[in-house]
Amino acid sequence: MSRSPIVIKVGGALLDDAPAMTRLFLSIKEVQKSRHVVVVHGGGPLVETLMASLGLSSTKIDGLRVTPDEHMPYICGALAGSANKQLCAAALATGLTPVGLSLLDGNMVVCEPLADKYGAVGAPATADATFLKSILAQSVLPVISSIGSSVQGRLLNINADQAATVIAELLDAELLLLSNVDGVLDANKALIPALDAHAITQHANNGVITDGMKVKVDAALQSAQTLARAVYIASWTADIADILNKNTGTQILPNEIAPV
Repeated sequence: MSRSPIVIKVGGALLDDAPAMTRLFLSIKEVQKSRHVVVVHGGGPLVETLMASLGLSSTKIDGLRVTPDEHMPYICGALAGSANKQLCAAALATGLTPVGLSLLDGNMVVCEPLADKYGAVGAPATADATFLKSILAQSVLPVISSIGSSVQGRLLNINADQAATVIAELLDAELLLLSNVDGVLDANKALIPALDAHAITQHANNGVITDGMKVKVDAALQSAQTLARAVYIASWTADIADILNKNTGTQILPNEIAPV
């Protein structure tokens, strides 16, 4: 397979939508005939439910959840355990061969703590692609949770968008950020096909891109700049080929790439 791989990031909310999971994995199965695919996932809702049931609370600083080290066993259990295995089971049910992994497996990604105030929250960097490439060569579907580790062995919670970006960087892959929205909408609720940094700033100033979508678009822009290629924001119910053919979703463009 000479074409570049595809990294697909999904949020934890997908776990609550069984039909969407099935549709996504069937679409991946079709794409796998010609290209390697990797799934990277978060699991925020699942983590929040678990923490609440344990009576554990956490705060956010600058939009990032503070993660005390003593919470990491539960967060690892939720993300690398429950969320990962639910996705793998759904993939298996559609005839795929999933392999559940975390960022630290095979020394794919090395992470370092972001800052003391965030606790066990890390920033990821590419390390060694050998293991992941050898897995992909066996026509399996890696399903990677956003749990990482420092070189000293400290487990770290990684933002799932950043986790997906670093895996895309590791493989020089195309990145699709999929959620329960069709893409970025304009003031008339029409889909915007492509955005660059200037247009994002303009729409944000006009109150068109706000709140959660602003966070998503900013993350996508950062990913696009890192990867030096367009990043796609689209729905996980859309066909992957349709997204890549620009029939749906929004392309977030790095500064040096003009929309096509």
